This record gives sequence, structure tokens and C-alpha cells, in this order.
Amino acid sequence: MKEQHILAYVQAAAPTLGLELDAQRAAAVAQHFGRTLAMARLLEQAPLAPELEPAEIYRAAPFPGAQESA
Repeated sequence: MKEQHILAYVQAAAPTLGLELDAQRAAAVAQHFGRTLAMARLLEQAPLAPELEPAEIYRAAPFPGAQESA
């Protein structure tokens, strides 16, 4: 996706979401989306076997010394 496409998306989506973005703010949001897209593409390239998929349920471990309630 090219930068102008990302900017066009931001400019089209903002009013739909009720956001008023001036040109400078829209460009900053588009730049952020571009960086996020680049990171996502890097992650998509990482080979993951089915057994390496994240767990369906996350349960944080208790803090050390804290009593866990049942």
C-alpha cells in the first residue's frame, strides 16, 4: 500500500468516525498507519507452526507474594 493510499483512507475514514482532522493531523495518522503496516508485514513473514500459536486464554500470574484467590 502506498503512502497516498493510506492518507486517502485516513481522510475518508475520519469523517465516518466523527473525527475532524486537519491536513497535518491526517498526515501524522497516515504515517503511523504506514509504520504499523510495515511491522505487520514483518510479523506475517515469520514462519509459525500451528503449535506456536498464542494460547486462547490469557491468565496473568499473580504478583510474587500475593495470595491467589480461587
